Amino acid sequence: MTSLSVMGVGRVGGEVAYLAAVLGLVDTLNLHDTYRPLLEAQILDLAHTGLDITISTDPEDIHNADIFVFAAGTPRNPDIRSRADLLRANLPVADICSRYLRRFDGVLITVTNPMDANNYYLWKKTGLDRSRCIGSGGMLDSARFTGFLHKRGIPGEGWVLGEHGERQVPIFSRLGEEVPEPIREEILGEMRTASMEVIRGKGGTVFGPAYHIVALMRAILEDSREIYPCSSVLEGEYGVEGCSLGVPVRIGKHGIEEIIEWDLDAWEQRHFGAAAEFQKHLIGQTNE
Repeated sequence: MTSLSVMGVGRVGGEVAYLAAVLGLVDTLNLHDTYRPLLEAQILDLAHTGLDITISTDPEDIHNADIFVFAAGTPRNPDIRSRADLLRANLPVADICSRYLRRFDGVLITVTNPMDANNYYLWKKTGLDRSRCIGSGGMLDSARFTGFLHKRGIPGEGWVLGEHGERQVPIFSRLGEEVPEPIREEILGEMRTASMEVIRGKGGTVFGPAYHIVALMRAILEDSREIYPCSSVLEGEYGVEGCSLGVPVRIGKHGIEEIIEWDLDAWEQRHFGAAAEFQKHLIGQTNE
C-alpha cells in the first residue's frame, strides 16, 4: 500500500492528489485543509471518479504516509508584494505543518512559496534528514527555460538551479554552445515573469506545477535514481550552507540520494551566489 498525504488541497494540492490517484501511484490519500468546505468538496469530487482509493482526513495517518506534500498557504496577491511578505504570511502554516511531521518517516515535498525558505524551515523545525526534504519548483522552471531556448532556436535541455523565484539560475554552460550574456539576461528576464500570463488568465498556475510534482513523486516511489533540479538543504555543496536551493539531485526511494555538483561558469556562479545570499537573509527573518 502506498500513501500520499497532502496539506492544502486547493488548486495545486488538489490536482496533485487527483493525478496521483488517477495514475495509480497511490492506494491511499490523506488530505488536509483548514477550509473544511473545500476539503469535503475535493473528497467528494475524487469519490465521484469511481477510483478504488481510500481517502482519510485523520492527522494520525500522516505518520504512515510515504510522501507528504506541503501545498497549503497564501499565494501572492496585491497585499503580499515581496517574498519576505509571503514568508511571513505562510510561516504560521509551515509551523503547523512541522508539528504534523514530527513522527513522519517518509519524504517531504515542499511546494508552498517561498518554497526554498519553507523547505529549509521545515527541515530545521522537524529534524527530518535533509535528504528527505525536497523543494519542488526547479523542474517547472527548467521546462519553461527549455521553451524559451527552443523559441530562439537554441537546442538542448534547460536546467534551472538556485531560487524558485526571481533569483533562479538558468544553466547555459551545459548547452553545448555559447550563449552571449545579453541573451542570457534577456531570457532570465522573461523567465521571471513566465507565470504571469497564466495567473492573469486563470488566477494561478496549476497543470505545470502539479505535473512536475507528480513526476517527482513517481521518481521517489519507483526508486528511479534519475537526476532532477530540486531544492535541497545545502551543507557546503556549491560553497553554500545555511539555506535550501535548487541543485541537481539524484532521486530515489529515500528522497535525495545524491547532490551532484556541476562546474558553473562565472555568470552562473554570480547568480547562484546572489540566490544563496538572499535565501540566507530571508531565512534569517524566521528567527526574528
